[in-house]
Amino acid sequence: MVDAASRATVRIGDTQVTYLPDGHGRLAPDVLFPASAPDGWAAHAAYLDSAGRFPVSIGSFLIRTDDRVVLVDLGLGAVDFAVPGVADFKGGALLESLAAEGLAPDDVDTVFYTHLHHDHVGWTSDLAPAPGLDADRTPAGLTFARARHLVAEAEWRHWAGTDELVGPHPAAVQGPLADRIAFAADDAELAPGVRVLPTPGHTPGHRSLVVSDPAGTDPRRLIVLGDVMHCQVQVAEPHWSFAFDVDPAEGRATRERLLKELEDENTLLAGGHFAGHVFGRVLPPRTARVWQQGRTATP
Repeated sequence: MVDAASRATVRIGDTQVTYLPDGHGRLAPDVLFPASAPDGWAAHAAYLDSAGRFPVSIGSFLIRTDDRVVLVDLGLGAVDFAVPGVADFKGGALLESLAAEGLAPDDVDTVFYTHLHHDHVGWTSDLAPAPGLDADRTPAGLTFARARHLVAEAEWRHWAGTDELVGPHPAAVQGPLADRIAFAADDAELAPGVRVLPTPGHTPGHRSLVVSDPAGTDPRRLIVLGDVMHCQVQVAEPHWSFAFDVDPAEGRATRERLLKELEDENTLLAGGHFAGHVFGRVLPPRTARVWQQGRTATP
């Protein structure tokens, strides 16, 4: 049985990538992965908790180069709520996790959203999106007020003006970002060695990041997945689409393509929702692909 991941770091050359926990979710496996019913989890019971739910980590990735501080996704925010029969969520630790790295919000120069689901935008402002959020409340401003905020244009356009439980709340997220959001083109370099990778399917504008060594001395690269996969089980079961994938067929095609790339021994992955450990690599299949976690993936 695994639980939500704790802080962890890998280095790619002189670039440091650190997972910063914000909180966790506990999800109903058959509901969120419909293709797993009725007994697909029997071979993956180690990823379920004692109540039969699968835990997911929720947080951010901090990317530090010589002169840049980038946050990838902004967690849940300070919330604690349940969606009956589906999941429960608790967040609120991101700023403490950031402070433990010796950083304050004003030290962050770039925020990059892989996509705009509620568990990736929670610290956009001081008003965390959650069911029953008072629509009359007005946020004081952006949490990372000095940072540029970036997302794929297709992602922003998809959610603009919507008010869905899983999407970016109009008052807490869309409003504060309206005059500040900028669009990151595919293959754009956000910082030295940090480039945008198109990975659509989970949402129309879903994007991942590829971190490599700009000096070229470290042959490895790290792919920050976003929600291409929600748990390690999808390494072996890539046909299991997530219930909130906007385009399940496209999401599966993206996952299959990326898994082939991840079989390269110099390619590491960062799965922000992976329980236990967020960093690892994919071993080429013998009978099925295998997830290899933890220190074996780091220098």
